[in-house]
Amino acid sequence: MGARGACHPRHQHPRLPHLRGDPVRRTSLLLAVLALTACGSEAAGDAASPSPSGDPGTVAGIEQTQNDLRIDVDRGDGTPPESWTLVCAGFVEGSHPQAQAACDHLAGMTEPFAPLADDLMCTEQYGGAQTARITGRWAGEPVELELSRTDGCRISQWDAFGPVLPIPVGVTDPLG
Repeated sequence: MGARGACHPRHQHPRLPHLRGDPVRRTSLLLAVLALTACGSEAAGDAASPSPSGDPGTVAGIEQTQNDLRIDVDRGDGTPPESWTLVCAGFVEGSHPQAQAACDHLAGMTEPFAPLADDLMCTEQYGGAQTARITGRWAGEPVELELSRTDGCRISQWDAFGPVLPIPVGVTDPLG
C-alpha cells in the first residue's frame, strides 16, 4: 500500500488541482465557499422582507424602523375593515388617524403587546363584535397581537390601548 495521505490517481481531477492533496486545505476551501454562500443568501433574504411583521432589514432601500406597526380593525358593525400604519421612531408617521397620540400612548406602556396569560380568570361579559390585529415590530421585537372584546380581560386589554384603537361601537368617548 502507498503512503497515507497520497491520493489515488483515479481520484484526482486534472482540472481541479486545488482539490488535490491535503484534506485540511480542502476542508478550509469548502468552509470558505459555504460562508460566502450564506452571506449572499442572508443579504437577499433581508431585501425581500416586505411586510411589517418580517425580519428587520430594508425594503426597496428603506430601512425598517424599530417601532413599525400595522393595525387592522373590524368595528363589527358591518362597515369595511380599516387598516392603518404607525411608525414611532423619533418621528411619527403613518396613516393612523391619531398617530402622535398613539405613539405617545404606546411609549408610556410597559410591554404593550404581551399576550394575556392562559390561566387568567375573566368576567363573562361581551363588549361587542370588534376585533383588531396589530403586527410589525415594537422596540425591535416582532409583534403579532389579536384583540377582541369577548370577555372582561379582553375588553380591558382593548381599552388599555387608548388612542391606538378606535372607540368601540356604542361606547362614548370618555375624553369628550
